[in-house]
Amino acid sequence: MSGHPSFGWWQVLRLALVQACLGSVVVITTSTLNRIMVVELMMPALLPGLLVGLHYAVQMVRPRMGFGADQGRRCTPWMVGGMGVLSLGGCLAAQATVTMGSDRGLGVALAAVAFAMIGVGVSACGTSLLVLLAKRVDDDRRAPAATLVWVMMIVGFAVTAVVVGKHLDPYTPERMLSVVCTAAALAWLIACACLWGLEGPAVPATQRGGAHAADTAAAHPAAQLSGDPLSPGQGAASVRFRQALAQVLDEPAARRFTVFVFLSMLAYSSQDLILEPFAGAVFDMTPGQTTQLSGLQHGGVLLGMLCVALAGSGWARGRCGSVQAWMVGGCLASALAMAGLSVAAGLGGSWPLLANVFLLGVANGAFSIAAITTMMRLAAAAKDGREGTRMGLWGASQAIAFGLGGLLGTGASDLARWWLSEPAPAYSWVFGMEALMFAWSAWWAVQVGRGAAVQTRKTQTAPWAMEGQQP
Repeated sequence: MSGHPSFGWWQVLRLALVQACLGSVVVITTSTLNRIMVVELMMPALLPGLLVGLHYAVQMVRPRMGFGADQGRRCTPWMVGGMGVLSLGGCLAAQATVTMGSDRGLGVALAAVAFAMIGVGVSACGTSLLVLLAKRVDDDRRAPAATLVWVMMIVGFAVTAVVVGKHLDPYTPERMLSVVCTAAALAWLIACACLWGLEGPAVPATQRGGAHAADTAAAHPAAQLSGDPLSPGQGAASVRFRQALAQVLDEPAARRFTVFVFLSMLAYSSQDLILEPFAGAVFDMTPGQTTQLSGLQHGGVLLGMLCVALAGSGWARGRCGSVQAWMVGGCLASALAMAGLSVAAGLGGSWPLLANVFLLGVANGAFSIAAITTMMRLAAAAKDGREGTRMGLWGASQAIAFGLGGLLGTGASDLARWWLSEPAPAYSWVFGMEALMFAWSAWWAVQVGRGAAVQTRKTQTAPWAMEGQQP
C-alpha cells in the first residue's frame, strides 16, 4: 500500500525504542513530578490529577494529527516533531514544579501549558508511530509487533524510573530540573536516531496512481457512475479533515471499534486507582503488600500480551485462536475477574485475592494487545489513505476513556462509600459496575467483526462490480 517494503524485526524494534522514549518522558511527568508537587511542595493531590487529566483531554487532537500524517504521506516528521514537543513539555513541567516553590500561581499556569504540550506531543508521535506500524508490518507479525512495542514502553517506564530516581537524591529543585531536562533531551535524541532513514521518502502520487484511483473510486461510486472519475490526486490528500473524519465514522467497523475502545479502556482504567486502596481497606494489606499485588497484576498483563503475540504469529495462527477471539475472550475474562473482586469485597480474607488479581492482569493484557492488533489491521485494511485519521480517532477515544476512568473509579468509590457507609459494599458495587462494562465491551468486540464483514461486502458489491464493469 505504501510503496515501500514491509518492516522486518529490526525496524519494528527501532519503532519500539521510540515508544520507550515516549514513555520515559511521560512517566517522569506523571509520577516523579506528581510526587514532588504533593510531598515536597505540599500541593493538593487534586492538582497533579487535573494536570494529567488535561494531558489526556488535549489528546482529542489525535484524529487531526493522524489526518496530517495522511496528507503528507510520511509519519517520521510527525514522530520527530511530536517527540520534540513532548520533551520540551517535560522540561517546562519540571521548571513549573520548581517555580511553584516561589510563586504557586505562575507555577501552576506554566504546568498547565507544559501538560498541554505533553498531550500534543504524545498525540503526534504516538498516533503516527501506530500508523507506520499498520502500514508497514505484515499481518502475521502485527500481534508480536504490538506486544514488542508495548513491552518496550513498559521497559522505558521502568528504566527511567530507576535511573532518574537514582540521580534525584539528594533532592534539590535545581538537581531535579537538570535531571529531568537531561532525560527528556536524551529521549528525543535517541528517538531521532532510531527514526533516521527508517521510513524512507514519501511515495510520489504518480506511483500511487492506479491503486489509489481504484480506492478513490470505491469511496466515491457516484463519481464513477457519472462518468467523471476522480483523478489520482484526489481523495485522501485533497479532502478536508471534517470530510475525512465523517467518511471514517461512516464505516461500520471503524464506528463500532471506536465504541469498543472507549468502553474497554474506561473499564480498564477505572480499576487502576482503586485496586490497592481496596486491598488495604478490605484485606488489611500493608502498603508494601499492595505494591506487590500491583506487581503481580502487571506480571499477568505481560503474560497475557505474550499469549496474544504467540497466537497472532504466523507459526501459531489457526492453532491458538484468532486475534478477534482473544479480544472478545479477554474482555469476558476481565469481566469474570472483576466480578470475582466484587464477590471478594463481601467475603474478605477467605477469597483467593492473589489468583484473582493475576487473572485480571492476564485478561487485561490479552484483550489490550488483541485490540491494538485489530486497530492496526482495520486502519490498513481499506487502503484508502485514511490510516492516520482512523488511528487518531481510536487514540482519542482511548485517551478520553483513560482521562475519565480514574475519575469514574475513584468518584464512584467515594460516592458509594458515602451512600453505603461501609468500604466493602462500596468496592463491591464499583467492581460489579466495571464487570458489566467489560461484558458490554465484549459484545461490542463481536460487533466489530460484523462491521468489518459488512464493509467487505459493500466493497465487493460496488456498482461497477454488480454491473460487471472495471473501475
